[in-house]
Amino acid sequence: MRRDTVRALVAGWFSFEGMGATAGDLLVRDVVCEWLNRAGCPYDLALAKPFPGGVDWQTADAGAYSHVVFVCGPFGNGWPVTEFLSRFAGRKLIGVNLSMLEALETWNPFDLLLERDSSAGSRPDLAFLSRRPPVPVVGLVLIHAQSEYGERGLQHAANDALRRLVASREMSAIAIDTRLDSNGTGLRTPAEVESVIARMDVILTTRLHGLVLALKNSVPAVVIDPVAGGAKIRRQTETIGWPLLFTADALDDDELARAFDHCLTAEARIQARECAAHARSSLIGACDRFLPALGVDADSV
Repeated sequence: MRRDTVRALVAGWFSFEGMGATAGDLLVRDVVCEWLNRAGCPYDLALAKPFPGGVDWQTADAGAYSHVVFVCGPFGNGWPVTEFLSRFAGRKLIGVNLSMLEALETWNPFDLLLERDSSAGSRPDLAFLSRRPPVPVVGLVLIHAQSEYGERGLQHAANDALRRLVASREMSAIAIDTRLDSNGTGLRTPAEVESVIARMDVILTTRLHGLVLALKNSVPAVVIDPVAGGAKIRRQTETIGWPLLFTADALDDDELARAFDHCLTAEARIQARECAAHARSSLIGACDRFLPALGVDADSV
């Protein structure tokens, strides 16, 4: 077949709305598309909501394609596969990275099958070949509604600003709840909370201990004090010297984005580490003042 007569349709579970397409499906799709790009082979992607772009396999002109490639996931002889195969009957059919649910001796619709596993054998999953760059892993530590600040409390505005920041770019945002009497993220102890925070690249927070536990573990933080004009969080940042503070009544999304970009730098990691060191050194002697108030000789401890 001449190259100028070849055009492929790349499909998978991402081509069917509500059929559970996974990150692995899309990564393998990208590997196959990279192969086609390197070969200079034209192709279309069959995509369904919520994935943008591409073509709808149900309305695309089947005659426009010489080959149909179905990539990744379980593949069996049932709906919607049967409808899909019927629509593209007569095209060369290639299966890539599929787990065949029936024995090949019973059913194999493919002209070429590079299966992940079947009755004939198995291969490593093609996602091992994917090359997407990693994105920042970001802890989102948000305050609950607090009534003690009255009209100065702007928790919703502060939390929403950080949610907009998360939505503005690609990042892996992990919700982290520091409250332990009723934890919304399944954490049970202070060590569990701190261990998760310590593994983040950046913390976005409207909570004082979101700030403190981040810097304690050298994790830079974008911090919003949810009280108009600032309250305890503003005082804490001023005390320890952390510069990336905003107050809920003076928010600017562009400034928040610039602060986030700074948090991804090595300089910000150094700043976080220095703030933690400054805080610890400032607390030297606190125990010596505390114990005598209980009638305990601090020197004996």
